[in-house]
Amino acid sequence: MADVNDPLVLDLVEWVAREPRSYSEVMETWRTSCPRLSIWEDAVDRGYVARTQAPGCSVMVAATALGQRFLLENARRHVA
Repeated sequence: MADVNDPLVLDLVEWVAREPRSYSEVMETWRTSCPRLSIWEDAVDRGYVARTQAPGCSVMVAATALGQRFLLENARRHVA
C-alpha cells in the first residue's frame, strides 16, 4: 500500500530536481509542524534527496539517483 504522503513527497522531489535548492529554502517551503505531514523527513529517509555542502557555500539540497528513479517511476502525464 502506498503511503498517503507519497504525492507530496513526489512534489518535493520534483521541485528539488528542477534545480538544487538551499537547505534554508527547502525548510522554509516544506517544513511542517504536523506529524502526519513529514514530507521532508520522508524524502530524506527514503534517500530521494540529500544535503550537500561545498566549502564556503551554504548547505544545498538535491535529488539523489534514487530520487530521480522515483520521479521516473511516478511520471505524471500533463493534460492539455
